[in-house]
Amino acid sequence: MELFNRQVWINFLGLLPGSLVTVLAIAVAFLRFYDEQDFRFLSIVAQPQLWSNRLTLAALLAALANFGVEWNRRNREGNREIEAGEREVERTEREARRDRQETRRNRQEVRYQKAQIQYQLDPSEANRQELESVLAALEEYEQTLEESFNA
Repeated sequence: MELFNRQVWINFLGLLPGSLVTVLAIAVAFLRFYDEQDFRFLSIVAQPQLWSNRLTLAALLAALANFGVEWNRRNREGNREIEAGEREVERTEREARRDRQETRRNRQEVRYQKAQIQYQLDPSEANRQELESVLAALEEYEQTLEESFNA
């Protein structure tokens, strides 16, 4: 069933205009520069000059079609490259955001552990307030995380 694969037909049709230009150019040259003295089967063709002109016009049309196909292909390739670059930028931004969040979390944890140890060593009012401040910051951070996960 490979014969009916859409991509195969698209590839074939993409090659057709360029190949057709080549065949038509050969036919035009053949009809212009040779006659029935060179090739007997050319006696079948009535008015080879007229057919040469017609084939030249067909070759020009096929060249225009080939130009359109190539233009489209290159635009698609360019778009794919741009999209890949955008995806890479988004991935980099996500990683940077994740790193910043991890750094912030680590700083909060270190601050909490430091305040807890200071309070255990010296249970003064100042150390208790620092521990409460750290706990408030951790609660705020927890709420920020919940909001970002729910969004």
